Amino acid sequence: MESPADDLALVVDPARRTGRTLLAAGVAQSYVDLVDPRHLHFEYVRRMAAVLDVVAPAGRPLDVLHLGGGALTLPRWLAATRPGSAQRVVERDPAVVELVRRELPALPTEVTVTVADARDAVTAAPPARYDVVLADIYRAARMPAHVASVEFVTEVARTLRPEGVYLVNVTDLPPLTFSRTQVATLRAVFADVCVLADRRMLRGRRYGNLVLAAAHRPDRLPVRRLTARVAADPLPGGVLHGAALDAFVSGARPATDATLADG
Repeated sequence: MESPADDLALVVDPARRTGRTLLAAGVAQSYVDLVDPRHLHFEYVRRMAAVLDVVAPAGRPLDVLHLGGGALTLPRWLAATRPGSAQRVVERDPAVVELVRRELPALPTEVTVTVADARDAVTAAPPARYDVVLADIYRAARMPAHVASVEFVTEVARTLRPEGVYLVNVTDLPPLTFSRTQVATLRAVFADVCVLADRRMLRGRRYGNLVLAAAHRPDRLPVRRLTARVAADPLPGGVLHGAALDAFVSGARPATDATLADG
């Protein structure tokens, strides 16, 4: 996320006094509970956490790269649920980093935060370095073009280990054209892709978030377990995979640096 410092604020959740919401220009970006890092307020964050829960044995530390930091909700959650996980967070906005460092609880030493551009950080990363890469990168409610292309996703894939997983938060509105393009983009690089979202989102009936998951190996993603997890969420969701995802993509073409520049 990228916002002027004057537009940033951490506000108390009136329904949960230990909760803090990071606002950028009045829009909620992240939520952190000061005493319980396992509490995940936003539904899309819970969907990302569901994937992280089922892609590796419970409690096993993971090497993780977070692209987009915000209030560091998932780094805190991972540190609590998978102690010892080595996590690198890349956040473009130094004002966000400074506010979070000043106002929120300190991070475990295994979590490092770097102020940098996400694509630059991925390009500079060594091959097969991470178990998981998570992308939650927005400026003014839009995913920047340079992190939405096949070329960028190819660089992400290079940094992942053979069993690694890439997770992306996508915000979209009906008819979900951008989401369909992003699925096609991931499928151009990865062998296994699925989408997790509110069922109304998947039907193209509301604005909101979709979580895209991708892996190198076919059938790497535990789709049945993910389906059960998201169905049991306080805001139940669904999972698209295989033929259902074919229908969702519906002829969308992958985005490239060239096509995004033309757009």
